[in-house]
Amino acid sequence: MKMLIERGNYPLARPFSITGYVFNSTDTVQVTLKDGEHCGRGEGIGVYYNDDTIDGMVAQLESVRQAVESGLCREEVQELLPPGGALNALDCAFWDLEAKRAGVSVWQLLDMSPKPLHTVCTIGIDTPEAMAELARTYSRYPNLKIKLSDDRPIERLEAIRAARPDATLVIDVNQGWSFDELREYTPAAQRLGIAMIEQPLARGADECLEGFRSPVPLGADESCLHAGEYAAVAPRYDVINIKLDKCGGLTQGLRLAELARADNKALMVGNMTGTSLSMAPAFVIGQFCRFVDIDGPLLLARDIEYGLTYGEGGVVEAPVPRLWG
Repeated sequence: MKMLIERGNYPLARPFSITGYVFNSTDTVQVTLKDGEHCGRGEGIGVYYNDDTIDGMVAQLESVRQAVESGLCREEVQELLPPGGALNALDCAFWDLEAKRAGVSVWQLLDMSPKPLHTVCTIGIDTPEAMAELARTYSRYPNLKIKLSDDRPIERLEAIRAARPDATLVIDVNQGWSFDELREYTPAAQRLGIAMIEQPLARGADECLEGFRSPVPLGADESCLHAGEYAAVAPRYDVINIKLDKCGGLTQGLRLAELARADNKALMVGNMTGTSLSMAPAFVIGQFCRFVDIDGPLLLARDIEYGLTYGEGGVVEAPVPRLWG
């Protein structure tokens, strides 16, 4: 078996702002596993707030090249790399390769029948007026995810709600509030019909959520990177956001989903703004999720070949095998 590692850069259609960051493009690492006539592909973006860089991901992949090319299997790879973008790219490439070798789909390997998903469309931080206008532009999407900080969050939400009274809104604070601000803002969020508040507090500073009864469900993103962190954060959150770049691929994502579902947690699948090659394995996790955020390609100026199809209402169909799976 041979492993090919390629870097990519994909400009965004417009600058994308969240708490503390502005993104203009997405850097990727794509892994291709070649075994005779069969190929499997996977993509990693990494986790920017965890120092999971493209250079670091490539170095991790190079460190296991000999083991992979000597015939290591997907389960064995889990023990060689830490959770993150490198393991994600490699793990998803293995899943794709396994399906291609067997002449079946990933769905058949998993004994699942895929259903279409309804993704959110994400609005980055801007002026209240600009965010409201973008919400109107996204009129075909009934589900919107709103990025917020501690700068006039309710004013922004009110503007968006006025523009889109029909929409289901979830908000993502990206660790941008204090506990006092969370308690201050949740009554207004409830009044505005917000379906979920994602990662309001900083990772490692959310113990205060244990015993706190929020009127709006709270979701863990940065606070729960992988299955090994689930037990500690489970008492603090109602929703667990599974991102394959955080946990290290589909294998680990399925394990985290199993843990959370056993506790009757609601699930969300998220993304790190990758191409459709990143979204395709996330589509598997999305089958178990109440909240679906696989809109990464919609934020890009261009997607890869054979990309996912985003239809009316944010409906996303299962990936075609030429893309993945």
